[in-house]
Amino acid sequence: MASTQQIVVVGAGVSGLTSSLCLAETGWPVRVWTAAMPKQTTSVVAGAVWAPPRPAERATKTLAWTEYSLAVFRELAADPGSGVQLAPALSVGELTATEAMSSAAELIPELQPAEPSDLPDGYRVGFRATVPMIDMPHYLDYLTRRLAASGCEIEEHPVRSLAEAADAAPIVINCSGLGARTLVGDDTVRPLFGQHVVLANPGLRQLFLEISNGPEWVCYFPHPHRVVCGGISIPDRWDTTADPDITERIVARCRRIEPRLAEAEVIETITGLRPDRPSVRLEAEPLGRARCIHNYGHGGNGVTLSWGCARDVVSLVSADR
Repeated sequence: MASTQQIVVVGAGVSGLTSSLCLAETGWPVRVWTAAMPKQTTSVVAGAVWAPPRPAERATKTLAWTEYSLAVFRELAADPGSGVQLAPALSVGELTATEAMSSAAELIPELQPAEPSDLPDGYRVGFRATVPMIDMPHYLDYLTRRLAASGCEIEEHPVRSLAEAADAAPIVINCSGLGARTLVGDDTVRPLFGQHVVLANPGLRQLFLEISNGPEWVCYFPHPHRVVCGGISIPDRWDTTADPDITERIVARCRRIEPRLAEAEVIETITGLRPDRPSVRLEAEPLGRARCIHNYGHGGNGVTLSWGCARDVVSLVSADR
């Protein structure tokens, strides 16, 4: 059902683009204001894979958002232009599959224990599944094309305050990520520094993910022409300069797990700041004579939660239609 009420979405990362798309394809006129265009946002640095959040990050809504996103990504995988594919995954750690996934295990019906012979040295348990893997540069282009087809413009327009956006539209969607710390004065938002090393793909198809509560872990995500290798998380680090020592550790760990990466060319090192928060903020509040829907604080789960959160954004916007 079309509406004449204008909406301004603040932010053009995966949360902002997905929220904008769901609104635009529902009939709302949408503009996106952003300080950084989609492929300059943190989202482009993501690996990325749909994966249930860790136990400490789970709540009823989080699981519902995760489940809905899984259904959408499975549909998108049928479109070769989306940048989404269903990929075989091997995940390892010190927990069993059920322990590691907890109530999220039911979201992946094909989850199976890995054979001991499939596990790299040093790991006692692991499991296999087929999950959506997202090539973020291509995926962000795909979302941008769909937005353009829906009549939505993305404007490089840094926002100094949400009141500025409210002067332009009666409905504002705040998908500013880490920017919410200053934009709305939310001191619970903090950066988690991440760094990935991109290697040429020597022919890998299976992704690898270590489940760990530590600050560093092993993961690699093989896309058609590149493998994104990680990972690391450093709380409260604002400096996005790539650290050569971290690069060396990431490459060494991934090459130990997958020998075929030993001769793979290192293409680049990429960094970003995940917008961490104790929990996702997804709620509506008055903003002068306008209304604001906040959708930020996804940490490292922005891709996984994107479609579920966007669906709830549409519901909140439509509630007072």
